[in-house]
Amino acid sequence: MGAITVADLIPVLQVAVGPVILVSGVGLLLLTMTNRLARAIDRARSLVRELREGREQDRDQVLAQVAIIYRRAKVIRITIVLAGLSVLLAAVLIISLFMTALFRWQEGLWISLVFVACMGSLIASLVTFIYDIHLSLVALKLELIQVKPDLG
Repeated sequence: MGAITVADLIPVLQVAVGPVILVSGVGLLLLTMTNRLARAIDRARSLVRELREGREQDRDQVLAQVAIIYRRAKVIRITIVLAGLSVLLAAVLIISLFMTALFRWQEGLWISLVFVACMGSLIASLVTFIYDIHLSLVALKLELIQVKPDLG
């Protein structure tokens, strides 16, 4: 096995740019997701405060909202874990690309499997993110029904 040259690494660097961009893009998604989680937690705390201070007639409505927000927080947590896993797999993919060049491995199955797992994790994260958006609209509808009952 001869020494690896810069000329050998240039094609690997070109191939690795895609996963690096993926890491950056998913990082921005993670920022959005953590902000949504923080807002859901803040809203839940606000509703709990309302429960402690509130009137008895609104209790069931507020409890329903708290239940939805708690479910949203759990979904967002799963979303964040899946997006984080996608970034982790992208990093493993980048390292694997360099290792295959360094050791001149020709087997592409490992690279393919890591790439598919990375994309699968990203897709699952985005699906759960869309579900969280759905749940936030359900919670909004509950609030709006309090103001305008014929909305339901």
